[in-house]
Amino acid sequence: MEQLIAEVERLYAAEGDRAGSEFRQEPNCRRLANLVDKGPLFRQLIAEPAVLDLVAKVLGPHFKLSSLNARSADPHSDSAQPLHADMGAIPDDAGFWVCNTVWMLDDFTETNGALRVVPGTHRAGKLPVSDKGSHPEDVLVTGKAGSVVVMNAHLWHGGSANRTSSPRRAIHGFYCRANKPQQQYQKGLLGPETLASLSPEERIILAIDDPANDRMSSDPNITKSGFLPAR
Repeated sequence: MEQLIAEVERLYAAEGDRAGSEFRQEPNCRRLANLVDKGPLFRQLIAEPAVLDLVAKVLGPHFKLSSLNARSADPHSDSAQPLHADMGAIPDDAGFWVCNTVWMLDDFTETNGALRVVPGTHRAGKLPVSDKGSHPEDVLVTGKAGSVVVMNAHLWHGGSANRTSSPRRAIHGFYCRANKPQQQYQKGLLGPETLASLSPEERIILAIDDPANDRMSSDPNITKSGFLPAR
């Protein structure tokens, strides 16, 4: 955990105001994007067997990494992230197709910007309206640093406000069903050194050798959320 935190902070310092800009920047927080290409330490997270077993319970046996990003809620903030479902996704006829994993780099507490969710809304069949940072049925997901939350990402969720004096940091490993486009097209984003060093298991979870994924990612008629340009 100490190594992950140190590497995340190194990247925040190195990227400065550009941090997260290749995907999405957000007021009152710091972001990093495309972490698979930013060091082998991060790749250890995407194929952790115990986590993938839980992802499979949401998505079924055929899925891939959609993106690997970091988010740090700034201290001394009254700003909460609006409720949303990842990629604006609504379950289709085949069922659920998005799942997020939240790796807690810091304790998630009731006051430092913990994840908030509205239980049961993954079955609502619709997206939330703007809630201005609160909802009568939302609950906070708290836990100790080193914990991992595996979440059906159709669930309405968002970050709460961090009212403490320290940042609240996490890494988000986002997965989608195999027949859906990646949020960030991994094959087009990874540098040659990273591609050459991937293990067989990593190539599978990143859909590197999947022609169907290539076709989806190049199809202009398929909407991608926060889609990064290829190199």
